[in-house]
Amino acid sequence: ATNQCSLCLITGVCVLCTQISPKEGWQVYSSAQDPDGRCICTVVAPEQNLCSRDAKSRQLRQLLEKVQNMSQSIEVLNLRTQRDFQYVLKMETQMKGLKAKFRQIEDDRKTLMTKHFQELKEKMDELLPLIPVLEQYKTDAKLITQFKEEIRNLSAVLTGIQEEIGAYDYEELHQRVLSLETRLRDCMKKLTCGKLMKITGPITVKTSGTRFGAWMTDPLASEKNNRVWYMDSYTNNKIVREYKSIADFVSGAESRTYNLPFKWAGTNHVVYNGSLYFNKYQSNIIIKYSFDMGRVLAQRSLEYAGFHNVYPYTWGGFSDIDLMADEIGLWAVYATNQNAGNIVISQLNQDTLEVMKSWSTGYPKRSAGESFMICGTLYVTNSHLTGAKVYYSYSTKTSTYEYTDIPFHNQYFHISMLDYNARDRALYAWNNGHQVLFNVTLFHIIKTEDDT
Repeated sequence: ATNQCSLCLITGVCVLCTQISPKEGWQVYSSAQDPDGRCICTVVAPEQNLCSRDAKSRQLRQLLEKVQNMSQSIEVLNLRTQRDFQYVLKMETQMKGLKAKFRQIEDDRKTLMTKHFQELKEKMDELLPLIPVLEQYKTDAKLITQFKEEIRNLSAVLTGIQEEIGAYDYEELHQRVLSLETRLRDCMKKLTCGKLMKITGPITVKTSGTRFGAWMTDPLASEKNNRVWYMDSYTNNKIVREYKSIADFVSGAESRTYNLPFKWAGTNHVVYNGSLYFNKYQSNIIIKYSFDMGRVLAQRSLEYAGFHNVYPYTWGGFSDIDLMADEIGLWAVYATNQNAGNIVISQLNQDTLEVMKSWSTGYPKRSAGESFMICGTLYVTNSHLTGAKVYYSYSTKTSTYEYTDIPFHNQYFHISMLDYNARDRALYAWNNGHQVLFNVTLFHIIKTEDDT
């Protein structure tokens, strides 16, 4: 009948069909998943003004809105993959060039000094394990490109099956959409973590406050919650300023202020799941303060941790204890006499502040400019001044370290706060009285169900 809507579904493709006149148009939504678990889908639907009298059409429009949101997520996934893939291609070219050069030198090694040859061989041995990783990443990126091409051709295929209306009912379509949403979320989770490869920026958000301070958002907040917290200076202060959004922060429109019960030490605070975690002044005590309740929920001494400029970062400022969060949870970075002043990493229980596990590194805390966690790996800069770079990393997953060379632009010459936000996939920094953001490029592998 002309005024009724019916549904049909083909393998791997969701389709909403109706009898329409030649003048009426269609809307196209895309989001799905192939048999190997990678995300791709196309949904073809009539314009929203069709089927308005059908009671089920309202439910269908809700489903289509949900699919459209998933479509936007897959576009984000694709943009991230393409951006990282371009970086991988550049890196691969450099590696292959080094490999070719090494082979040439090896053929003529009798004419070279033994020392120079051995240094080059060791450098090549470090790079060789990355080649199969790059090849696997290229394969994943190529598959996503193929899926996008299939999406472009899918509308033509759907046009040919419009006559097969009524094959499936609403409940079955509903279940298919729910399954698609679950698979898409699983796919996005596979891209959450990765290895830091590049830092770009900064973007200057605002210029305010003293040379030292901290500003942050909550990585566990919902998409609609974009509150910003601002804590000026590294000592002798208890006032936290809150802004409802980045725009309000830039314009200076405060929504609320909090008068903490204790002064803080340093600039290495973190907001996590609605609470502020900070180091109490002149102590190694960590405080958990709830913004919603307006009171302290927990406090605990970080055993053996140096404080009050015993083991600060290179810039001083009572930065002995650095609290941070990543995709895995809440962390504390500090140093102890027992570890000879070298950095200790502790994973904390966000409710009780108990140390769940600790890792002792060999990097001196006083030689570190700043540090931040990404996916369970601590990244340490070698300075807070011009020319600083990420120089050292320690993986809590493998309990191993490596020296790195990841430069970033210290635009205003002095960094007193540098923290990673997993939701924004960015580094928040306080750069000599400027609040700035750095973008990060992470190298990741899309794992399949066959991977162990």
